[in-house]
Amino acid sequence: FDDGLKDWDISRDAPYFGFKIPGTEDKYFYVWLDAPIGYMASTQNWAEREGKNFDDYWLSDDTEIVHFIGKDIVYFHTLFWPAMLMGADFRAPDKVYVHGFLTVNGQKMSKSRGTFIPASAYLEHLDPEYLRYYYACKLTSKVEDIDLSLVDFVARVNADVGNQFVNLGSRVINFLHKRLDGKLGTLDAPGIELLEAIEAGAKAIADLYEGREFARAMKEITALAHRANQFVADTAPWALIKGDAEAARSALTAAINAFAKISVMLQPVLPRLTASVDAIMGRERGAWEAVDIRLENVAINPFEPIFNKVTDEMIEKLVESLTAAAGTAAPAAEEDVEVPPLGEQLSYDDFLKVDLRVARILEAKSVPKANKLLELRISLGKLGERTIFAGIKKTHDPEKLVGRKIIVVANLAPRTMKFGVSEGMLLAAAGDDPDGLFLSALEDGARPGMKIS
Repeated sequence: FDDGLKDWDISRDAPYFGFKIPGTEDKYFYVWLDAPIGYMASTQNWAEREGKNFDDYWLSDDTEIVHFIGKDIVYFHTLFWPAMLMGADFRAPDKVYVHGFLTVNGQKMSKSRGTFIPASAYLEHLDPEYLRYYYACKLTSKVEDIDLSLVDFVARVNADVGNQFVNLGSRVINFLHKRLDGKLGTLDAPGIELLEAIEAGAKAIADLYEGREFARAMKEITALAHRANQFVADTAPWALIKGDAEAARSALTAAINAFAKISVMLQPVLPRLTASVDAIMGRERGAWEAVDIRLENVAINPFEPIFNKVTDEMIEKLVESLTAAAGTAAPAAEEDVEVPPLGEQLSYDDFLKVDLRVARILEAKSVPKANKLLELRISLGKLGERTIFAGIKKTHDPEKLVGRKIIVVANLAPRTMKFGVSEGMLLAAAGDDPDGLFLSALEDGARPGMKIS
């Protein structure tokens, strides 16, 4: 601000993608001038389709405009785009929520590694709502990168959505139809206590949604589902029915109401699955306020299968399809790969001065405020332990490095950095990927401290 603001260059010379500037031969609008206007165009398209008024959204103070963007485009969305809107007498966004990047199995997405997942490939093998739920379990209001661990993905979706939520509805609704004609009864004191706790929890969860704390919201919802399942286990309607059918009906009524309420809370994340729950309950699609409705003395529809568990086979087929797709492109011949020229020739005696040793990584952690650095604590066997700072943060998960054997330059003079002192250097190869770094591999017999010769 002290230097004054400068003009923003909104044109680019050909060749360039995007829209050509009218009246010119080779000038194009800069993409971040026109791209955000697509938000308004999408609103206009929706308004025409639904019989709504565009101005009620982009000009009215009664609506809220919220942007969700990636962290690499903050500059355009918080400086230029609001300025354009203000200059055209439109509202600027009320809030801009910024997400980090996505890694897969702890690594940057890469076609060669089979971790680049197009949406079309995912949809061939898995339900999109599974991914919606998994991302919701990871996302917070902070600017943080998240990782799609395929093993964790299977476990999380099956445990939370399948075992905690869907299984709750399946077991009680099926039992109600099998033994009590599919009709709810009246709530008793323990049932009311359960529903009051769930309704109170819903208020906190609504605030978490509003604050974009999706991970915490999913955690609280899962806890409520667990409480409802515990209620079923404690009341044991299958045992109650032997002596008091109406007491069993009351217990089932409370559990089914809990299932219906939790479904409302999951509606923003699992819209299709919860729509199936609405059909089972015989209710119209409702707003959040439906969480306060209690159903008594009414018949409900039989339970229909609404969830298929994720299997390892599904994941294997997805990964296989990605690997196959990556292999469809003809790999470049080794002689066609761009490599840097050889360095200055050195004598054998010069080479012997470089002391290469086997090291084992004992600890690896991210360096705060450093984009590329990891801090590694390594063992050189009887030569002791050292600390090395390595620029492999973008390509390697610190947790997965622990225990790995690497090759290091052990006699490199210590280098003082602003993050600490680095006492060596590890060896890595640079691949075709600009951010691709590949650590050396050693056979099992190699031990820390061994000399590389």
